[in-house]
Amino acid sequence: MNYSLKNIPERTQKPRLNGLTMVMDKGLSVRQIEDFLEVAGPHTDIVKLGWSTSYVTPNLEDKLKVYRDANIPVYFGGTLFEAFVIRNQFDDYRRVLDKYDMQYAEVSDGSITIPHEQKCEYISKLSEQVTVISEVGSKDAAKIFAPYKWISLMQAEIQAGSWKVIAEARESGNVGLYRDSGEVRQGLVDEILTQIPAETIIWEAPQKAQQVWFIKLIGSNINLGNIAPADVIPVETLRLGLRSDTFDHFLNLEI
Repeated sequence: MNYSLKNIPERTQKPRLNGLTMVMDKGLSVRQIEDFLEVAGPHTDIVKLGWSTSYVTPNLEDKLKVYRDANIPVYFGGTLFEAFVIRNQFDDYRRVLDKYDMQYAEVSDGSITIPHEQKCEYISKLSEQVTVISEVGSKDAAKIFAPYKWISLMQAEIQAGSWKVIAEARESGNVGLYRDSGEVRQGLVDEILTQIPAETIIWEAPQKAQQVWFIKLIGSNINLGNIAPADVIPVETLRLGLRSDTFDHFLNLEI
């Protein structure tokens, strides 16, 4: 940090196992990534190339190299996995991971229906090749899972080999964990946390109010996902109680 302040929450250090900030890259250019990493690289733990953007992104290998040179892990969004699976091209997907030397992969079923036992088989197979991050929850706002269902799905996917499980919210933050207004389904989160360790979950929280809610609930070292590149520095200040929304939350006044 640039100077000293007392009563600042202690953040985990990179490479972190918890307190992760997962950033959503929806189509940054190589130059934009370089500019982004110059400022936000120290606070970025992993980057997702959103949904299937890697299929149409020019200079994909150059983009991946910039992230890797900065020691920032990067992976393709889960929708790309689904796009291959729905076309019966799972083995082709595995070859794509090898082609681009990907160390992480996301397994999701937010856009297609996969029997959960089969999804866990995909997780198990891919975990022999890469570090797997799996996603629970649907991108369809009409599909609302009961808390016990979220818990059982997460438990099964962790057992199958997932390193972290993502709690779905989309890049808009109005499905899955959230009502269509963006409000957190608090009862759902409370129930999940009775059975699943917080450090195992990446909570998608693209909106500031959602980030604030989770930081106040779990603390500075919560895993947050789908953070926009321009929001990484603001999120870090929220984590440290250096923005009005969390200013008093971590402050222990000395008398």
